[in-house]
Amino acid sequence: MLAAVLALVLPGQATAQEQRALAMFGDTAHPEGITEPLPWVRPGAAGGCSLRLGEVGTFDTMNPYIVLGLPARGLGLVYESLMARSPDEPFTLYPLIAQDVELAPDRSSITFHLDPRARFQDGTPVTPADVLYSFENLRDHGKPHTRTYYGAVTRAFAPDASSVRFELAPGNWEMPLILGLMPVLSRAWFERVGFERTSLEAPMGTGPYRVETIVPGSRVVYRRDPGYWARDLPITAGHNNFETIVYQWFRDANVALQAFKAGDLDVRFEDDAARWATGYEGPALAQGRFVMEEFAHGRPSGLEGIAWNERRAPFGDVRVREALGLAFDFAWTNRNLLYGQYRRTTSLFDNSPLAARGPAQGAERALIEPFRDSLPAALFEHPFAWPTTDGSGRLRENLKQAALLLEQVGFVLRDGRLVDGDGRPLAFEILLGSPAWERILLPYVANLKKLGIEARLRTVDAAQFQTRIENFDFDALVWRWGVSLSPGNEQAIYWGSAAADQPGSRNYAGIRDPAVDALIAALVDARSRDELVATARALDRVLMWGRHVLPFYFSSNDDVARWQHIARPQRTPLYGIDITTWYCNEN
Repeated sequence: MLAAVLALVLPGQATAQEQRALAMFGDTAHPEGITEPLPWVRPGAAGGCSLRLGEVGTFDTMNPYIVLGLPARGLGLVYESLMARSPDEPFTLYPLIAQDVELAPDRSSITFHLDPRARFQDGTPVTPADVLYSFENLRDHGKPHTRTYYGAVTRAFAPDASSVRFELAPGNWEMPLILGLMPVLSRAWFERVGFERTSLEAPMGTGPYRVETIVPGSRVVYRRDPGYWARDLPITAGHNNFETIVYQWFRDANVALQAFKAGDLDVRFEDDAARWATGYEGPALAQGRFVMEEFAHGRPSGLEGIAWNERRAPFGDVRVREALGLAFDFAWTNRNLLYGQYRRTTSLFDNSPLAARGPAQGAERALIEPFRDSLPAALFEHPFAWPTTDGSGRLRENLKQAALLLEQVGFVLRDGRLVDGDGRPLAFEILLGSPAWERILLPYVANLKKLGIEARLRTVDAAQFQTRIENFDFDALVWRWGVSLSPGNEQAIYWGSAAADQPGSRNYAGIRDPAVDALIAALVDARSRDELVATARALDRVLMWGRHVLPFYFSSNDDVARWQHIARPQRTPLYGIDITTWYCNEN
């Protein structure tokens, strides 16, 4: 009787269950944890060689956890989290620094039991004090998403010398998994260096690689740590095969491509259709010295396009956003500039079951019904889709419709320019972080000019781009929001009202919509896969009909070129390429 009473009074303490795998919903692929090498790795793969990768832009800090600075790529090789995410399941975690967990059935608490073997790269053990230090600093001084996420923790403490417990506020079913992905930082190291400032000192974590060389803004060399504490764990088997991993930064993507073709880089991930179609030609490709491969993946598309800064007039009016979207001719762009390789993005979750489809029904309809008065009636009947074109470049009907919408707002054409009632022209700047977008957007700018709209493209360097977007200093910008098969708390940083004026958040559009906020709250607290799918579809429907972003296009393949001395496993996991499993070709 006493046990039953305690179970009611102290949920999450008396009834917590020990687990070696943690899934958002349902069963895991490995309920007892990872006990043998994963099926998409090659155990015993040849190591010893170097992997050289290229990046465009620059970096000025080795601290990836604060708003300040542009962090170097590859720091995930140095730092590890309490648990490791499976790239072959929607959202499942397996032990890493934490060897197992106790999770309350109602998810009101989670306790991580640390692996006694876990060590930082200086040989010191990982302790509960390090975990609590990581949590407190990420919550109080980290990037907006960690400050938001960890605000759901009501209490964090060490119940013993090898465990850390987090007690959680209700209403966030995803939160235990978010905590499982928390990076573990060395308290001693960060107290010396300082958590809240940028630093170009070589960092120290628990990961498989140490930083060997830093050339600010240009080059970072990561060398495999021979004393890596987890090198013999089944979950790491077949990973981390390269002796060194080198990141080299270039001023633009075309220079990086030439470096790859010259043999100065080993692997290149391509995101430009024109370069993929024609840019790799040459003797090395003809002789088979490097290969070009396309890997199908199961990731949702995410959303890439132009975000309109609704903090600034006239972008707060949905009719203006719709009119501006009608001037983008995807069919012509895909045919003439993208070699027909892409599909038009119509959903935040294209390429997945999470995308809205058909009429809103059942649970999905029930979620949006309370907001009917503030939503378009058509939203309930079908997902939003932009009008299609024939690809000829003649947008007469689209532009006529756009002109009518702008007229409704109060714009009139005067001397070839569209002006408002006070005579102010409709003119704006689209902020770009890469000149590669200019080729795509110049035809769009020309179409806007036909409406009497003056749009300018402004490409800036990486540091200026970062500063401006962190402070929402733009009219419009090109950005990409990535999503997973288990969307949740990150959506509040992307679209939530609380993030609209939070510097460093990714709500670049400045969305403040009670319907969006309610759907995000329902998403993070979904209790089943069916509930999550219905909520994601409802959120997708409301966001896309809001026309906050002019979406571009997506591909369900990853395009990768690699020189033949770099080999890869035959199988690719659900989320796509995991380059940490690639290895040196023995032939």
